[in-house]
Amino acid sequence: MHEKLMPATAAVTSVDAVLNLSWPNPALILAQANTGLADACGVTDQSAICRNVYDWTNNAALATAAEWFLNRPIRVIVVLLIGWVASRIAKRAIVRLAKRIGAAPVDSPLKALRELGPGGKEMQEIEASRAEARAETLGHVLRSIVLVLIWTMTAMVILGEVGVNLGPLIAGAGIAGVALGFGAQSVVKDFLTGLFMLIEDNYGVGDVIDFGDATGTVEKVSLRSTTVRDKHGTVWHVPNGQINRVANYSQLWSMALIDIEVSYDTDLRQAMTVIEEVSAEMWADPEWGGDELSEAPRVLGVQSLGASGIALRIVVKTEPSLQWSVERELRLRLKEAFDKAGIEIPFPQQTVWLRNDPT
Repeated sequence: MHEKLMPATAAVTSVDAVLNLSWPNPALILAQANTGLADACGVTDQSAICRNVYDWTNNAALATAAEWFLNRPIRVIVVLLIGWVASRIAKRAIVRLAKRIGAAPVDSPLKALRELGPGGKEMQEIEASRAEARAETLGHVLRSIVLVLIWTMTAMVILGEVGVNLGPLIAGAGIAGVALGFGAQSVVKDFLTGLFMLIEDNYGVGDVIDFGDATGTVEKVSLRSTTVRDKHGTVWHVPNGQINRVANYSQLWSMALIDIEVSYDTDLRQAMTVIEEVSAEMWADPEWGGDELSEAPRVLGVQSLGASGIALRIVVKTEPSLQWSVERELRLRLKEAFDKAGIEIPFPQQTVWLRNDPT
């Protein structure tokens, strides 16, 4: 039985061989064509230009050249155009954001303070110019950050389009970013703190602040640090991230406060009358009342009963950073007026008893 089947099988095989030799195999031709197309244009993501050139010419070299000199430059130009449009949109958005931050909103908590502050329109103009400068600084910083991010992403997309393998580059950048993040935590903290300080306008150049370690006048404010010169002339360079609290003595307006003591045998009403007269004279003085004082000094009355005298309190609202000069001038005038009125300013006294020993 096997002997009868063997010749038939051999005959079928010979017929297939003859057919394969005599007639072209469509599947084989399609596979060869696909192989050439894949060599020219890649297995996946074949561009229309490369595929059409290969179909027209059946030449892998021409198809590859068309891919390099026609399709990829078009993609690069499109990516650059998208990056340019994104940068323009980001710039406009940041400008609007900076203007909103710099402008004082109607319901701002500082509005009441601005209205009560000295100088009226002049003070409002100063605040407006300060807000404008702050908005310009913020806009410049934010624009720089956003543009760097946009064009970095654009460059990476372009490198991917020209065939550069971005895997090792992204991996190396990720490792470098992690190492930089661990090593520069304080720098990032200083940067973010300085950014929020500028947004919230905690202080500015020319303000007198107390940041814990020292008190002085702000000479420079940057995103990295704040430069302060204290009363001794020492310059402090303080990283913004290390400023946990800030007391601003000169924002909008200041307050001069004086506690002056009189002896217990002094007529308090007479002393308060003298203080009110001195305050009225200082308020009427053009050198002080018009330039440095925003309101007439007020005598609040008895503040405390001390060991050697009674303290009377006077308060004066002044221009920013001028409270100390007003206090010194007012103390001088009060001392001269008390001397004329015969009012004694007490000081610590001791009574000493001398005893003679009869022996």
